[in-house]
Amino acid sequence: MDQFIGYHSEWNLGSPGGWDYQRITQEIAKAVWKKLFQNTSMDVDIDFDHPQLYPVHGFVKMLTESHRLREGQNPGLIAVVAEEETLEDVVENRNLAAQLDAVAGLSGALMAPHELELENGRVCWQGQPVSIIFMDFNTDVLLNLHRKQNLTPLLQAVREGRVVNPRGTEPINVKSMFEIVTDPQHRDRFHKETIERTPWTRQFYPRRALGPNGEDIPDLIEWTRANWDNLVLKPERGYSGKGVRVGGINPETDDIIEMALKTGDYIVQEKIDLDLWAETLPELDMETRWVVETRYQTDFRCLFGAEGMFGFLGRYGDVPTNVGSGGGVQPLAVLRSDMSVREATDRLNAAILNMDYGEVLEAVELQKKLAVAQQFTYLLGPIKIALRPRLITMGQMTALETYCGNIWSDCLTMEKMWESGELDHIIKIEPEELEIARSQPWNGSPAILASDGLFGFGAQIE
Repeated sequence: MDQFIGYHSEWNLGSPGGWDYQRITQEIAKAVWKKLFQNTSMDVDIDFDHPQLYPVHGFVKMLTESHRLREGQNPGLIAVVAEEETLEDVVENRNLAAQLDAVAGLSGALMAPHELELENGRVCWQGQPVSIIFMDFNTDVLLNLHRKQNLTPLLQAVREGRVVNPRGTEPINVKSMFEIVTDPQHRDRFHKETIERTPWTRQFYPRRALGPNGEDIPDLIEWTRANWDNLVLKPERGYSGKGVRVGGINPETDDIIEMALKTGDYIVQEKIDLDLWAETLPELDMETRWVVETRYQTDFRCLFGAEGMFGFLGRYGDVPTNVGSGGGVQPLAVLRSDMSVREATDRLNAAILNMDYGEVLEAVELQKKLAVAQQFTYLLGPIKIALRPRLITMGQMTALETYCGNIWSDCLTMEKMWESGELDHIIKIEPEELEIARSQPWNGSPAILASDGLFGFGAQIE
């Protein structure tokens, strides 16, 4: 019960999100769970309230401590900077600014990047000096916006080391870094667990390459075509699942390969067995008016910093599970009962499946009502929430702590490799963006990193 199986599909070192979505999900789930089991006894002891199921609290603490490192006990403003068109839609940024504003001695505010200004040489917002900035977009977006809006104040904040995450993480914030991790010549530079949990990955262009088992591939394009059912193609710097194509699910092999080559900057990656990161979840079938059990893919984002894990984000849906691609979020709960995750999950599923349709419908309607009240939406509209929580044990959480610490250390190794020029052959970033990255090295300074895990905790499909 103390281990978990599976792989990470990608890392996000630039500006990962989801840290407040889990808090909202947990709060809604507790109310829904109470409603579901108001007339039914539950013989499984689960905990919705463990601190690491609320990652935003660790994130706020990290930002607050970053301010203290710069300003001591002096008051200051922590700015949450997001693209202008997202200010009304992305609830977690609004919530983050509000939580920072509630910290004694600090102010928090959400703003578009062009709202920053320079007064007497200091980066300010509405006349108030800015201490720390969390920037909810990556450096390529910053550069594009700068060309349109002249974001000199924000670029000065980068040079002054005020932006979290530091822009120095950007060169290694590409999915092609997994090629470095899975290259046999670097095997002694990374933690064994990191290597074992990294799917084979290669930059996708006409080339020779080493295959998943160390075999020679004379023509990577034709090899991909022949082995498509077991592979994934995705943009090196994509987000929200955009541009991702999965073998066995997206069958138009020739069209997909042509698209990836034409678009450029794609990677080809080993596909992780879908059963490994799938679970069955109870839900309502509105047409038949039955409570049914449906298979979903469930991924697991770990959010962490230098001091350890902030917490997790559970997602579910199809492939990919990204909320921006129509996926949803799943409550998480720590299993306290002395039983396996599978047994506990089966019991919870059975309990809900045996409930009256009308009772479950009332719980679902409450869930929707609470989601609207929390403005729990994304760019595509209201975010879907699973009824049954994904279960995890305390032992598995301890194992995840070690796993995340290894990734943090390995990312520092990759930064050193980039700084020494060892990664010049694989990093394809335009010179102006590289200049921004070099103006704010990371070197292990405060940051929030994310690893998206395709994990099985014991309830996966057998």
